[in-house]
Amino acid sequence: MNEEIKIDTLHLFPQLDEMLITLLKSLTAEEWQAQTVAKLWKVKDVAAHLLDGNLRALSISRDGYFGEKPENIHSYQDLVGYLNQLNLSWTNATKRLSPEILIQLLESSGLEYYNHLQALKPLENAIFPVAWAGQETSPNWFHIAREYTEKFLHQQQIRDAIGKDGLMTKAFFHPFLDTFMFAFPHTFKEVIADTETIVAIVVTSEIGGKWCIQKTETDWVLTKDDQLQIDAQVSMAPETAWKLFSKSWKPQDVIDRVEIVGDQHLGMKVLDMVSVMA
Repeated sequence: MNEEIKIDTLHLFPQLDEMLITLLKSLTAEEWQAQTVAKLWKVKDVAAHLLDGNLRALSISRDGYFGEKPENIHSYQDLVGYLNQLNLSWTNATKRLSPEILIQLLESSGLEYYNHLQALKPLENAIFPVAWAGQETSPNWFHIAREYTEKFLHQQQIRDAIGKDGLMTKAFFHPFLDTFMFAFPHTFKEVIADTETIVAIVVTSEIGGKWCIQKTETDWVLTKDDQLQIDAQVSMAPETAWKLFSKSWKPQDVIDRVEIVGDQHLGMKVLDMVSVMA
């Protein structure tokens, strides 16, 4: 990890949770059943998944209770498959819960989880690494930033499904993107290029930004130096960015929504970036 880049997201959790509760309390019965960009989930399923995130994290990180131990995890895809099965079993079970119960549990567990995250020392090792960034160990500040992206992403999926804006602001969206970009160098880990080759991602508008990776003798390194000579640059709108990098949209879905300047091979590789466990 580039130690010069550190993202502070903890202060945003109470605001994000408050906005979620206000949003969910405003939903009609039809909106609770609206289809989200996550093809297997309606709005109610996404809300239930957010609850699972709070409860599972509290159980593991705060209480040291890991529950059923996963078996036969020999690869990244094995882990993804295991997590997908956990998510499916949870959303199936919570179909019997009312929206009112979900809201109550989200409100109480969200506060408890925020209080727990406040107690973590930012530079100590997190209980789990951020695997989608290719890390075997991660500091707590990055674990917290990953949790922020989960909360942002799923609330944004709900808002996107029912057409209610609120999160696509500089204050909320930019830290989300900043964290997602730690998958950028990992995406290129097998890409062969000349030393000092530069690839850039530009997310347009005032809520976006520019991120670069630079090829060193041994790997690719994330940098925010915007004075570098770019070999390939991929530009896209904010909506395209959050849907593409969360694998809600696939590369073939966005090819007409992005602009690639420079080396086309390197530019196309950017579209393979995934900043979630998927």
